Amino acid sequence: MSQILSIARPDSVRSVRLDTARGTFAAFTATPPDGAPRGTALLVPGFNGSKEDFLPLLPGLAEAGYRVVAIDQRGQYETGPASEAPSYAPGDLASDVIALAAMLGPVHLVGHSYGGLVSRLAVLNTPSPADTWSSLTLLNFGPAAVAESTRSRLELLLDALRTTPVPDLWPFLRPEDGGVPEEVVAFLSDRWSRNAPEALRLAAEQMLAEPDRSASLRRTGIPTSVVFGTPEETWPEPGAAAMARELGARYTEIRGGGHSPNVYEPEAVIEALTGFFDSVR
Repeated sequence: MSQILSIARPDSVRSVRLDTARGTFAAFTATPPDGAPRGTALLVPGFNGSKEDFLPLLPGLAEAGYRVVAIDQRGQYETGPASEAPSYAPGDLASDVIALAAMLGPVHLVGHSYGGLVSRLAVLNTPSPADTWSSLTLLNFGPAAVAESTRSRLELLLDALRTTPVPDLWPFLRPEDGGVPEEVVAFLSDRWSRNAPEALRLAAEQMLAEPDRSASLRRTGIPTSVVFGTPEETWPEPGAAAMARELGARYTEIRGGGHSPNVYEPEAVIEALTGFFDSVR
């Protein structure tokens, strides 16, 4: 589960709805305070995540000269189903990301955790990747299926989803740390309850079965970086580092960032992202 310490939205960050050929998506956006953007970054959250996961990054990326768009994926929080007769399969979520990029122009694509899985699939499923993607950054995502400890938790969740409504599972997921502000706990509870059950099920199943697609990704020629907070349990760090080497990708380890370095070490993530974006402009 993604982690959040604050839901305060800076004045420079706007809440918007993005209409695409595949439906309407809730998003946050921030733009450079002066001058034309040096590029656009599209940020895709992970399992049970949302655009709020990226609030610590948005002002800094905008101040560095980039237009930034962070979304709720289909089935998440304020996006909901996005369109009639929705499908939450990973390939359909990837098609959503492609549709968003078609509207925004060439983008630096950043996917966190399961959002990295979806983002990688979006690049692989794009007919002309170089016309759509300026770059791809995988943030705390590994090459294939999740580690054994996370596998056990996902299997328990899948069992629970067969018989229990999503909101009724919240007591088992509520943060144990008493230092989490109550308004954040209330937000996390509300966000969890809005997850589409089918979206959770398909995401969990995919994270248990995802193959290594590194060779196919490298063949696209899209500049790629791997930014990885440690310590990390969902995808072990050695696997992520090996994936970066196979991809010929820039690799940045962010110690103390854990699974959500965007929350715990945002300045380090901003530095890693902007340095990479600048290098491929």
